[in-house]
Amino acid sequence: MTASVDGSCTGPVAAKGRSCVDLVEYGTATGLALPDGVGRALAAGDVVDAAPDPYAPGRWSLRAGSKVGVVNIAVPGLREPFTVRVAPKVPIARLFFLLGYSLDPKSGWRDGEVDVAEHRDLLPALAHAVERQVDRALRQGLLQGYRSTEESSLVVRGRIREAEQIRRRFGTVLPVEVAYDEFTTDIAENRILRTAVDRLLRLPGVPREVRRRLLHQRARLVDVTPVMRGQQLPGWHPTRLNARYHNALRLAEVCLRGASAEQGPGGLRIDGFLFDMNRLFEDFVTVALREAVRGAGQEVRLQDSHHLDEDSAIRMRPDYVLYGPDGVPCAVADAKYKAERRGGYPDADLYQMLAYCTALGLSEGHLVYAKGNAPHVSHRVRKAGILIHQHALDLDQDPAGLLADIAQVARRMSAG
Repeated sequence: MTASVDGSCTGPVAAKGRSCVDLVEYGTATGLALPDGVGRALAAGDVVDAAPDPYAPGRWSLRAGSKVGVVNIAVPGLREPFTVRVAPKVPIARLFFLLGYSLDPKSGWRDGEVDVAEHRDLLPALAHAVERQVDRALRQGLLQGYRSTEESSLVVRGRIREAEQIRRRFGTVLPVEVAYDEFTTDIAENRILRTAVDRLLRLPGVPREVRRRLLHQRARLVDVTPVMRGQQLPGWHPTRLNARYHNALRLAEVCLRGASAEQGPGGLRIDGFLFDMNRLFEDFVTVALREAVRGAGQEVRLQDSHHLDEDSAIRMRPDYVLYGPDGVPCAVADAKYKAERRGGYPDADLYQMLAYCTALGLSEGHLVYAKGNAPHVSHRVRKAGILIHQHALDLDQDPAGLLADIAQVARRMSAG
C-alpha cells in the first residue's frame, strides 16, 4: 500500500515508494503481502499481532491490539520505511480528553483545550496539539535556568573537581576539570520540547501546514540540545516559573515516552510512537475515581501491593484501593479496557475481583469496563456473600457525561 496525499494507505504494497498499512484497534485481521523483513519485524515486535500465512508465501496476517499510533520500520533493501498506522476506536478528541485528564485533572483538560482542530487521525491530531502547546509555551520567549555542567576547561570556572583532576590529569596544570552552574536556555524543559518536535518531524503523515509550524518551533529551539536516541528524558518539576510550559511538557512527554525506537540486527530500525489504550483507560478511571473522592477524609492507593496467601507468595496489585480514615481498605476497583460481548464479560475478571475482595476482607468489589450492554450489573457469590459490580462507561459520550458516570461509580463504592 502506498501513502496518499492525506496520509491514508491505498493500493498494493510496493517495493518502491513509501509502503504502509492502516489498521483499527482490536479490528479484524488483515491479510496482505509484505516484505519478509517487515513481516518478521512485526512478528518479533510489540506493535501488532503478525503471523505468516501458512498457505501463501510472502503474505502475512496483521491484527491490531490495544496499541494505537504509528511506527516506521526501516528494513535493508527497502528504499523507504514501511509504515504501520493503528487508529483508535474512540473519537480523537475523546482520546485526548482521557489522556489529558489522567495527566493532570487539576487543569481540567477538556475536549478543545488540547486543540486537535479538524484532524480525525491520531498522528495529525497529536502533531497539531503538540505544536499548538509548544507555541503557547514559547510566546514569551524561551525559559531560562541554571544547568549544572562538568567539563575539561583551559580556564578555572566554578569549582575544581579535585578528585577527577588527580585521577585523569595527575601532574598536569591544564586543562582543568571544573564544575559550574550556567544560566542558559539549554535546560530540561526546552530539551524535551525540542526532542518532541524533532520526532514528529521525522514521521510521515504530518499535514503540510502542521509540519511548517513545527519547523518554525524547531527554529525557535535551535540552540537547545535534543535528547539523543536511547537516552533518558531529563527530569523536570512543575513550578511557578515554568507554569506556561506545563501542558506542552506533559503532551511532549506522552509523545516521547510512547515512542518505540530500537536498532536491530542487519540495520533494522523501528521508530514511531504508540499509545496503549489499556493503560490509558486504566489511568483515566483510577485518576478520575481518586478525584471523585478527594476531600472525603479517605486515602486512595493505585497499584497497591497486596498478597493473596498467608505466606505472602502470591502478589496482587489492584488498580484502585480506597482506604478509610482508620487505614483499613473499604473499596477496591479494577479497570478493564474491553467491551461486553454477547456472552457477557470474561469470567476470569470476576475470579480476579473475588480474589481481591477475599484478600482485602471486603464484601463488595468493582470492575469498570470501557463499554457494555448495560451501565451496571452485579453478581453475588454463593456462600461467600461477596457482591461484585460490573460498571460500563460509554466513551463515546461527552466529557461531562463520562465524569458523571465516574461519580456514580464512586458513590456506589462509598455506599458499599
